[in-house]
Amino acid sequence: MTTEQKNNHALILRTNGEFEIIDWPTNGHLEILYRAIECDHVDAVTISPNLTMWIDDDGLNTGAPINRAATILYALHKEPHQHYVGNVVITGGADHRGDTLALTKDEIAALVEFHLTFTCGAPIPTQRTK
Repeated sequence: MTTEQKNNHALILRTNGEFEIIDWPTNGHLEILYRAIECDHVDAVTISPNLTMWIDDDGLNTGAPINRAATILYALHKEPHQHYVGNVVITGGADHRGDTLALTKDEIAALVEFHLTFTCGAPIPTQRTK
């Protein structure tokens, strides 16, 4: 595995408030999405040019629980038109060919900080000074 591949990641936001950073390889995305979201059909929701949220396409119909983190994340970027449900995967945007990109380290750090601060209410420790 090259250094570039080791730095390719996506973020799962689960309905129970947990999150997980996962590998985002250069191919095989559908299988990763199906496993992570625990579904058979996915849909992409563009949050911004650099963020895509992958959702269970049948989640609203099957009564999946609301994903508070996903709904808040979307609302920070665009006017919300629905609650998002079920586990979601957050990736980068798309390249010029339409291929889904991984998240950068800075994007992952910002998303995790957002998640801990705004959806979990967990305080982020700051550097101590004397």
